[in-house]
Amino acid sequence: MVARTYTVAFEGVEARIVEVQCALAAGMPAFSVVGLPDKAVSEARDRVRAALAALSIALPSKRITVNLSPADLPKEGSHFDLPIALALLAAIDILPREEVEGTVALGELSLDGRLVPVIGALPAAMAAAEHERILLCPRACGPEAAWVGATPVIAAATLTEVLRHYTGQAPITPSTPGEVTRDHGAPDLCDVKGQERAKRALEIAAAGRHHLLMVGSPGAGKSMLAARIPGILPPLTPVEALETSMIHSLSGLLDEGGISRTRPFREPHHTASMAAIVGGGRGARPGEISLAHNGVLFLDEFPEFPRAVLETLRQPIESGEVVVARANAHVRYPCRFLLVAAANPCKCGYLADPARSCARVPQCGADYLGRISGPLMDRIDLRVEVPPVAYSDLDLPQTAEASATVALRVAAARDRQTARFAAHPAVRVNAEAGGQLLEDVASPDAEGRALLARVAERFGLSARGYHRILRVARTIADLAGSDPVRQPHVAEAVSFRIGMLKET
Repeated sequence: MVARTYTVAFEGVEARIVEVQCALAAGMPAFSVVGLPDKAVSEARDRVRAALAALSIALPSKRITVNLSPADLPKEGSHFDLPIALALLAAIDILPREEVEGTVALGELSLDGRLVPVIGALPAAMAAAEHERILLCPRACGPEAAWVGATPVIAAATLTEVLRHYTGQAPITPSTPGEVTRDHGAPDLCDVKGQERAKRALEIAAAGRHHLLMVGSPGAGKSMLAARIPGILPPLTPVEALETSMIHSLSGLLDEGGISRTRPFREPHHTASMAAIVGGGRGARPGEISLAHNGVLFLDEFPEFPRAVLETLRQPIESGEVVVARANAHVRYPCRFLLVAAANPCKCGYLADPARSCARVPQCGADYLGRISGPLMDRIDLRVEVPPVAYSDLDLPQTAEASATVALRVAAARDRQTARFAAHPAVRVNAEAGGQLLEDVASPDAEGRALLARVAERFGLSARGYHRILRVARTIADLAGSDPVRQPHVAEAVSFRIGMLKET
């Protein structure tokens, strides 16, 4: 008779249910795991055997076969240890089969029977809830998985506790969700002296999730400005927090089961590989653009990134998701992020300084920024120059607005967008509006439309550039509390589009 329990295999953020079957048969003693396991899963039989021996449980002198169904689905990871042990214990009648069959389990076993935390507890709990089963996981994963709330989460520290729970000797109380973590140490905008135009660009970018490029000489404050964006963004909504946490769970980034309401801020180095940025590698794991989902992706030294890596950003920026296609995997990750890029104006960085620039001005600047392709530049809504700040201004008292003040305006603008797109679940912010919906919500007045027509003709705006100006103008109107989009809103949006760089 076959004993069964269940676990999951991960395909992107989706956890697919896997049936773990265990059968005992007469014959030469053996322990085999079949069903397309990887090396870690194949080694589970040795960890399970050692853990059971530590509990003084001897395996029968029979042929033990564990099948992971569906057999054509690749199985990767050490979290298959616990479900294999459960199915085996049910097969030798130590655990009740009915209880085990109603369980989705995941966890790694140490040789002494302790349960080691694994990644992916949150999506596994969602899969268990969808199939109306309880979730069994290591104790450290319990607070994370309990956030789903739709299924009991049994979190045990050792295999002994699992045995005592299923036999009724010492039932385990279901886990409760971990603490909501908040980051109260975000840098404040009032620390930045000058750079009022760049601060305005940050506010617009945060309010409508518009992509931003800052160009300025070294030390002008580009990285300093970017680091203050999380302080003006509104907290993640419950839906956004769950989406983001599922991706972070697969990457092992959740700290002690806490779900963060702070928007992610990712800043990979310019030497990062394509797989690190868009996802891939072993198991087709999420990349930086997915880890920045619902948050900020800051790319400093933007032109220094490999050209192939930058070009991979074009499709995710438009669609809000990335498909990682490999020979044995085809997974989809969400990646609705705010791209903030920073660049020097040229290789040496002092293009605008006659005393320090090289003899190749202005060709050196054109060559350096030319590493950013026209199609990618066309997708950047806001382009702002960040001039150097005089050292004499650094001793002046703080006069700028604090991040908390700017955050209130950004939150009010986001609330207007939430109400506006309530009937369109796929659209959350102005940057995602398109087609007829964009025309309906961002159509400017007669003066604004006439200005936009002149700009489009003068600078040869692409259709994408035209629509992106409309989206930015809509956000500027939201920040001003205006329902219609008027000429000043369009003029400011145009200035950020073509004020520094010509249309590409």
